[in-house]
Parts: sequence; C-alpha cells; structure tokens
Amino acid sequence: MTYCVGMMLDRGLVLMSDTRTNSGVDNISVFRKMFHWQVPGERMIAIMTAGNLATTQYVVSLLEERTKAPKERHNSLLEAETMFQVAQIVGKLLCDTIRERENFNGEEAQGRFTASMIVAGQIKDMEPRLFLIYPEGNFIEASYDTPFFQIGETKYGRPIVLRGYDRTMSFEDAVKLLMVSFDSTLKANLSVGLPLDLLVIEKDTFAPRHARRITAADPYFQKISSGWGEALKQAFYSLPDYSFEE
Repeated sequence: MTYCVGMMLDRGLVLMSDTRTNSGVDNISVFRKMFHWQVPGERMIAIMTAGNLATTQYVVSLLEERTKAPKERHNSLLEAETMFQVAQIVGKLLCDTIRERENFNGEEAQGRFTASMIVAGQIKDMEPRLFLIYPEGNFIEASYDTPFFQIGETKYGRPIVLRGYDRTMSFEDAVKLLMVSFDSTLKANLSVGLPLDLLVIEKDTFAPRHARRITAADPYFQKISSGWGEALKQAFYSLPDYSFEE
C-alpha cells in the first residue's frame, strides 16, 4: 500500500510520499514513489505513484525513455508546452500500460495492474498546477475547492489535512501538517511505512525549494509523532465531560 499527498499553496506546491511496498507481511521493501525533473529557469515537474509497482515503474521508465541508449534518450515531460499536456501524457501512458498488461495476462489479471498518480509542477510564464491521474487515463485538476490530492491509503490521514489546511500557510507549516497526517496513517496501517520523501516547489523558482528523505531516526519527525499523540490526549481531556445524569 501507499500514501501520497500533493498540496497546493499560494506559495507553491508541497508533496510527500511513503516508500513501503509489500506483497505480504514477510515481504516488505523500500521503493521510491516520488520522481521529479527540472529544466533550470524553465520548468519543474514531479510525479507520485500508487498502485501496482511494476506498472508505475514502467510508466516512469517510458516517460524517461530508459529503453533507449543514453545519447538517444529524451523525457517527454520536458517537451510538453503546458502542465495540462504533461497530465495528458502521463494519463495516456498509464492507461495504455494497464490495458496492455491486462490484455496480455487475460481475465484473471483484471484489476491487478491498476495504479494512480499525482502530477505537480510549473512551466515558465504559467501558474503551478496539480493533477490527479486515474487508472483510466483521465484526470482532475486541483482548485480552490479541492486544493490537495491523496492517493493510496488516504482515510487515516485525510481528516488531519482537512482540518489543518490553509492555502495561505507557510511551507514549514504545510510540512508539519503533512508529517502529522503521515504519522496518523503510519500508526493505523502497517502497509504504509518510513522513510518518507518530501519535496517543496516554490512558485516561479523551477527548482526544489526543499527536498529530503525522512527516516525513522529523524529527530523532528520523532518530536512530531510523540508531540501529536500527547496533544491529542490533552485536547480530549479538555473537552466537556459527558454525564449520565439528566
């Protein structure tokens, strides 16, 4: 399972993903689910993936044309004129890949190769944009009404983001909010796990504002995890007491 969040702020974009993949409790691995590319001064594009690992890795490979010799490779994302076209490219590749795998493996493979993606980024002279790509290849775009997207195991961390999100918040507060959301998901579902990948894209910079991998030994994440648990207890006991009396 996976948990990924892409969030749109007035200042830019904040992305976070876990790295755990598993095909059973005794077969757990770490795989990167966040990828980004940039052309300095011209564009910054990032993708997060959830679902069948072979499907998502194959799509990323196609995007980078890894099947060609190094001197012949070109990344189609770096040639698209708009972020909408980027979303179209990713959606078509994802849909075609899933359909091809299912057709090749027959009826018993239906639903086994499904995946979804979050696409985020900015191209020069345009606004930052955020898209959620569905397995069918269609997609929706983030807006003021829907300013963030989640894929994978979303139900445990979603209430945190819903209550804490503010489009005008700082990058630092957004990262704190996502860490709380991920900590809540980690506590509730063992199929989502550390380390976490974090990427902050500041508007009009076309380069990572901040990028890092957060491990279990990270002192800030440890403080967030323990502090959030204690804060919840204090908030609970500060609420009015329930009484059995009329």
